[in-house]
Amino acid sequence: MPRPARPDRPAFSRRSPRPKPDHRTRQPAHEYELEALRGLEHVAVTELDTVPLARDIRGLRFWYPGDPERLSRLRSVVAAYRIRSWDVPRPRGLLGNQQLGELTDFLLGVAEVGGHRSFRLGAAGKESGVMQRLAEELQTGLNLPHDPQDGELLIRLRPQEDGPGWDVLARITPKPLSARPWRVCNMAGGLNATVAYAAHKLAGQRDQDRIFNPMSGSGTLLIERDLMGPSAAMVGVDLNPEAVRCAKSNIQAAGREIEVAVRDALHTELPARSFDLVMADLPWGDAISTHTDNEALYPAFLHEMHRLTSQRGRLCVITHEIRLFERVLSAQQKWHAHELFQVASGGHHPKAYLLSKRV
Repeated sequence: MPRPARPDRPAFSRRSPRPKPDHRTRQPAHEYELEALRGLEHVAVTELDTVPLARDIRGLRFWYPGDPERLSRLRSVVAAYRIRSWDVPRPRGLLGNQQLGELTDFLLGVAEVGGHRSFRLGAAGKESGVMQRLAEELQTGLNLPHDPQDGELLIRLRPQEDGPGWDVLARITPKPLSARPWRVCNMAGGLNATVAYAAHKLAGQRDQDRIFNPMSGSGTLLIERDLMGPSAAMVGVDLNPEAVRCAKSNIQAAGREIEVAVRDALHTELPARSFDLVMADLPWGDAISTHTDNEALYPAFLHEMHRLTSQRGRLCVITHEIRLFERVLSAQQKWHAHELFQVASGGHHPKAYLLSKRV
């Protein structure tokens, strides 16, 4: 027997349009799930704890009666999904009259809040006849085009972990939350914004910090930190003029005022102990630089950052050149270091380290 609709998940008739939600009043409670990059789940859990009204939290799955727009402002996660379950043994069961009606109403609620203009299915076997028929039915019921590649309303189907049925997850925003609205310019090898956010959170956020971002690229580390709150100073440099132009475009789009300049990070000519926190996404020898170049770059970088950081300053480094970095670090004997995280991002598994000076 199909599971009856829960009383706190009202179904809406498809024969009449669903009224627009009044965000000034309490919304009905819905179940949600957050998607985080593997390795950053603990950062996402910590941020979820700051969401008012979130309840029955189980990892990154929870119930929430508030405005979904609040969830769209989370910065440690890739995406937020509204989720509902059906007691059907396989996806074919979602094509039954009752289940299809409930599913369509569920997805209409998400699309009306998020303003999605198309949809796509994300599931194993999405090219099967059952999935194609489901897409056809939803295209009619939602009155949205089915775009298998770039559909804005991403609909994921998966077996329940603790039951015989299936979960349906609908992304509440047309784009992933990691695709920041301020990013109007991209550079090869650009850092994922959620990784930048996590690095700042775990490196420690202090209003009195003077912050330096060498090899600043498109400005991700600078912008993510500035959005967190005040700092005493913030400066970024990059040897590539195009990168600096790109960073300035993103900074302007974010509505921030951050100083970035064309300068060699290894020869800044800045006074010693100028900064309390240095944040660096070092070249990995992939999109930028080469492994051979990094053999010379990494030792010189650690030497110059040791000069630029204050006595109790910190250096946060993100790199996929893990063996090289740890070898250079051990050889120099100038820093204490501990690992903050290792994350799966873009086919790589970089680590983030937090370093402090040896006394």
